[in-house]
Amino acid sequence: MKDFGKKLGVIIGVDGDMSQVGMYSMSNDSQFLWKGEILNGPKVGAFMTIHQNSIKIIATVISEKIIDQQNTIKSSEFDNRYKKNSINRVIFLKAKGVIEENKFKITSQHVPMIGNEITLTTKEELNLIFGFGFLEDSILIGNSLLENNEINLPINKFFASHIGIFGNTGSGKSNTLHKLYLELFNSKHHTNIFEKSQFFVIDFNGEYVGKNIFGIDDAYKQIYNIDTRNFNYGEKLPIEKKYLFNPDILAILFDARAATQVPFLRNALRVFNNKISTAVDFAKMEVGLLKAILIGVKSVSSDALNNWIVAAQNMGINDGLLSGLTGNLHQYNYGSYISKNINNIEIIKDGQITSAGEAILKLQKLESEMKEKYEKSNELQKLSYFLEFQKVYVSAWKSTNIEFINPLFHRIKSAFESMDKVIEIKENVTNEFKSLNIVSLVNANPEVTRLLPMLLSKMIYDNQKSVVSNMKVFQTKHLIIDEAHNILNSEYRNNGDGWQDYRLSIFEEIIKEGRKFGFYLTLSSQRPADISPTIMSQLHNYFIHRLVNEKDLKMLENTMPTLDKYSYQNIPNLGKGEAIITGTAINVPVLVKINKEEVIHPNSDDINLIELWESKKQLDFFDLI
Repeated sequence: MKDFGKKLGVIIGVDGDMSQVGMYSMSNDSQFLWKGEILNGPKVGAFMTIHQNSIKIIATVISEKIIDQQNTIKSSEFDNRYKKNSINRVIFLKAKGVIEENKFKITSQHVPMIGNEITLTTKEELNLIFGFGFLEDSILIGNSLLENNEINLPINKFFASHIGIFGNTGSGKSNTLHKLYLELFNSKHHTNIFEKSQFFVIDFNGEYVGKNIFGIDDAYKQIYNIDTRNFNYGEKLPIEKKYLFNPDILAILFDARAATQVPFLRNALRVFNNKISTAVDFAKMEVGLLKAILIGVKSVSSDALNNWIVAAQNMGINDGLLSGLTGNLHQYNYGSYISKNINNIEIIKDGQITSAGEAILKLQKLESEMKEKYEKSNELQKLSYFLEFQKVYVSAWKSTNIEFINPLFHRIKSAFESMDKVIEIKENVTNEFKSLNIVSLVNANPEVTRLLPMLLSKMIYDNQKSVVSNMKVFQTKHLIIDEAHNILNSEYRNNGDGWQDYRLSIFEEIIKEGRKFGFYLTLSSQRPADISPTIMSQLHNYFIHRLVNEKDLKMLENTMPTLDKYSYQNIPNLGKGEAIITGTAINVPVLVKINKEEVIHPNSDDINLIELWESKKQLDFFDLI
């Protein structure tokens, strides 16, 4: 007769997927030594094997109790209830799946029956349950808490998916994120990984900028320390021109008002993108605007010329050229320029500026200097100059009230000053990035912090989508966002905040459609309740560290179909570095102690105040600032 293992009891009751087991003895050891293996005893959370002919039904212990042998003696002298020889132990199991033909699968085809015996679950069976086949490439992430089994994650199933890592501050989620990708980059596939895939890490707290982070050589890694405080300190992130010079993005950057300022931006960007290709185009257009102001005397506003001159001064045009405009023209009371200058030379005749007038006003020199200034400017300055003249254009004929858009230009100046420190505008960024790219935003202001991740994400997603569209995926991109609640919060959606709506629509498209284009998202957050439910529900695999906030726990319960009741109840009790791994890549949720890297790890360790205070090093005040 075949030896099924250490027999512990027999099924004495079945109710759906719940089974009641009468134990042969108390069998309350937490571990058993069986044929050279240390196996888990029948404690809550442990796996047990139910034998039904050649089928092994795998179940977990969800509760236990004892039953007295119905001793009815009431005398305290002879009362033997709840004594060693008076009680039997009963455990309750919940079926998880079956092992059939040396494979674990989740099915309702086989259910426990009264009389089926249960045994300890062996190491071999645990490997099948956790889905870690010997032929499948995997990475070691830690050990299971109850069984102390090595937990190896299947590379393909895990990394070809959207991943969520959640946990309170200090629970170990940063170590988990780092460990996950450190093991991937150190796997036997590392050379091909760096040839076929790119990884982008958005790091809000500067935790992943240390030396040797992720175990990657500098030849394959680029760290962008985004710094809006010091112009010459941080690295600039390359961004394609078409992404920044987008009306939706600029409306967000400038905090433009929907009713008055957004239409102005949309019209201005349409003209700029379609008609201004060179410095010559710009100079001709703006000098043409000047001419239109001069000859449109009957309808133009009285301050139009002065506004044009101010725009030119902001561009740095020589005051000597600009003074010629006012020095050779004088006005009647109604703002109409007379057609002759003070020397009685005709400047305007038959609705046109005369040749003599062009010479007197130095229009050719003005156009030449504008062209030169524009050519020497960077892309942000070019757009800024153009917007200044567009303001003159829309207000000159009173199509727009200048008072409505003047406040916008204060914000434009501030925003462009910030962006000029942190981005480098390119026509194409295909060859700009390395295999691993880390964008640290710890020294960025809020304006840049909320915009840059959205710009980068949209740009690299569109690039991946266009490259692999209508063909088999031959390369992948992986976007990793630490502290993702900073940009994926849905609380303010649909309340008129354009940034909230636009950035959520971008990330929701990425998480819904990205997988089929080879674009994968990894999110790490201490506040899953703050992340859009649409995004949360589209994640495939999860690492759940300790969470205690009721809203966070409710979000997990509502968005994770693979999270069972026992695992869910354990979340608030997890220790540091302990996590529940669940999702489509593994068969059943598993409680794991994540291995911690002692040498290479993110800058997220808790501060030891006693060690700090007792340190012998004396810091000078100026060392601290």
